[in-house]
Amino acid sequence: MRWMIAIAAVLCGAGEVQAQLHTETVEYRHGDTVLEGYLAYDSHLEKPVPGVLVVHEWKGLNEYAKRRARQLAELGYVAFAIDMYGKGIVAADHAEAGRLSGIYRSDRRLMRDRARSGLEVLTSQPLVDKARVAAIGYCFGGTTVLELARDGADLAAVVSFHGSLATPHPEDAKQIRGKVLVLHGAEDGFVADEVPGFKDEMTQAGVDWRLIEYEGAVHSFTVPEAGNDPSTGVAYNAEADRQSWTAMRRLFDELFLFPKANAGGGDGMAFRDRGVSGVGSGVARAGPAWQRQGAWATEAGEHDGAH
Repeated sequence: MRWMIAIAAVLCGAGEVQAQLHTETVEYRHGDTVLEGYLAYDSHLEKPVPGVLVVHEWKGLNEYAKRRARQLAELGYVAFAIDMYGKGIVAADHAEAGRLSGIYRSDRRLMRDRARSGLEVLTSQPLVDKARVAAIGYCFGGTTVLELARDGADLAAVVSFHGSLATPHPEDAKQIRGKVLVLHGAEDGFVADEVPGFKDEMTQAGVDWRLIEYEGAVHSFTVPEAGNDPSTGVAYNAEADRQSWTAMRRLFDELFLFPKANAGGGDGMAFRDRGVSGVGSGVARAGPAWQRQGAWATEAGEHDGAH
């Protein structure tokens, strides 16, 4: 019996060490405003790794954004879910969420600076490789990371999940330093009118960008709590959730040469176009079965979305 136990121990030890997550709340400030973010990383880390900023939806820093931060930490990144509104401020309903997010939508300077304060917390972590940092955001957070990029933040990439794409300062796109990936519901009526202007903005500024549209997906397609009725304009779509998360992972894998980030993620297709002309630009449309057509075809054998 002892030798069987010994062999089992050796076999278990031969595989990859399972992530043991360390999570903590981090209090910080932007001016006079006290903020409280959420930090997550694998406690086994011994040297700096890429860092990922996570920006919450319009309701504030809730469990959803924290869950995404933990998912990133399980992949080997240091993730920091920032707080845009203030310590303990989470909207109780859509009306309050609209009021809170509206403050920043109408003041992009405040939005950018508030996000930068969170970015500074992330890059100050000893386990973060400051040369390999990205940002992702959902809905309001997607808008925020795009504004952070337009402000010239030192980010290797930003990824917007069903975020608003319009900006009062399209001329600032020339300041974008990294890649831009927009993951968009093809039937998102809240954002549809903004897509043409965004494409022109990115192209004219020479940004290395991609926009992937998910057929049948409406706004908030990655959020299980959004319900399952697309006729309301807001609904969860499990397949679009899976595909969009995989697209993000592949981008990060290529940027950071970080094998763990691509675990189970397929063949790591290039961010640069396959069959799409231009300066690293293009639009891909994903159907329910995600047919391979042009750039950024992603089809993983696992579901990576949050549930």
